Amino acid sequence: MLADLVTDFTALRPLLTVPQPAPVRARLCRTAGQMAGMTAIVLHDSGNRRESRAWFATAARAATESGDLQLYAWVLAREAMVPLNYGAPKAAAGLADQARHAAGNRPTAAAVLAAAVAARAYALNHQPEQARQALTAADTLMDRLPESERSDTWLTYGEQKHHVHLSHAFTTLGDTGRAQESQQRALELSAPTSTMTRTLLTIDGAACAHHDGDTEQACHRTVDALTALPTDYRTGLVRRRALDRYEAIPAQHHHELAIRELRDVVAS
Repeated sequence: MLADLVTDFTALRPLLTVPQPAPVRARLCRTAGQMAGMTAIVLHDSGNRRESRAWFATAARAATESGDLQLYAWVLAREAMVPLNYGAPKAAAGLADQARHAAGNRPTAAAVLAAAVAARAYALNHQPEQARQALTAADTLMDRLPESERSDTWLTYGEQKHHVHLSHAFTTLGDTGRAQESQQRALELSAPTSTMTRTLLTIDGAACAHHDGDTEQACHRTVDALTALPTDYRTGLVRRRALDRYEAIPAQHHHELAIRELRDVVAS
């Protein structure tokens, strides 16, 4: 997928270096912004953060020149997930807030995504009140989202995506009941081939078990989720989320068997 995206983007670039009628250039920039954003997402998911940020910057420039504020908001919201998933929730919240401002109050895919990502960032940043306000805003926008923006594409925002975001936000807030509801619904809506998504939801479920006092079960569930994956999948975002689970366990318990097993699998 990454190779195809970069090939298509490379083919598009020469068209942006020659004079074009304004409407044509706007459409070209919009397409370039979408392609660059999708490329950045694939790089992010595979753990290539530096390359991902560079492509997001390209996507933001193209979206700005296209004049499409919803595309610009989508780029910012997706870019916010880089620091969100790799230990910088304050930076993620700043980007998500910019995305919410750009998207405005209309019920669009970008607006719901921005609110949901902001909620996750606030939760990780130990701002529970702001997180719950953002979750309420995300749910309100989702309820009003037109059917045309609910399909399962890169740029739209369906129920499955919504519950994936809610799962992580509620898990981080320690609201394990609502987190588990979203995990179950997201798994029901996720295709069996959605390997990364299903694994991340399982790790969220393990985090809920840890929060509810069963750290041993949390470790076993995380280990089972990781060992069920091909080796090439135990990288990037999946490894980062599993490492977060290990690091959330107090050091005085790190000698216990289940926790050592988790450490070894994450390190392998």
